[in-house]
Amino acid sequence: MPIVSITGLKPLLQRDQRLLGLDLGTKTIGLALSDVTCTVATPLSTIARKKFTSDVKELLHVVDSAGVGGLVLGLPVSMDGSEGPRCQSVRQFAANLLALRDLPLAFQDERLSTAAVTRTLLEADASRKRRAEVVDKMAAAYILQGALDAMARRAL
Repeated sequence: MPIVSITGLKPLLQRDQRLLGLDLGTKTIGLALSDVTCTVATPLSTIARKKFTSDVKELLHVVDSAGVGGLVLGLPVSMDGSEGPRCQSVRQFAANLLALRDLPLAFQDERLSTAAVTRTLLEADASRKRRAEVVDKMAAAYILQGALDAMARRAL
C-alpha cells in the first residue's frame, strides 16, 4: 500500500480498526494507540531499538494484537521545513516496514513534539527518571493526536 496523506488515512481503515502512532528515535520507538473512532490518542509503550528485524517483530505484534489498521509516523522535519538525514532514516524505515506488511501509512510533522511533552512533564514535576521512561510514548501520542485532529478538521 502506498504512503498516503493524513486525510487519506481514515477512509482506508476497516470498521473498529485503530491507528498506531510512532515516534522513531535512534534508541527507542515510542508507540501510541488511537481509539476505534480515531478521536483520542493514548500513549502505549516504548520499544528499545536493536536491529530492524527485531524492532519490526515487536511492532507488528502490537499491530496484530491491538487491531491496528494504519500507521502514523512522526517525521522530524527541521524548523525551516527542510528534511535532513533523520527524515531520510524515518522514510527508509517506513519503506522497509511496508515491504513486510501492507498497511496504510502516513507521515505527521513532529516538530517540537518531544519539547512539548518534556515541558508538560516538567510542569507536572516529573523526575528525570520518570521523564526518560515516558517521553517517547507520550511524544508518539502527541504526534498521533495531531494527525487525528487534522483528520477531524478535514471531516468538517
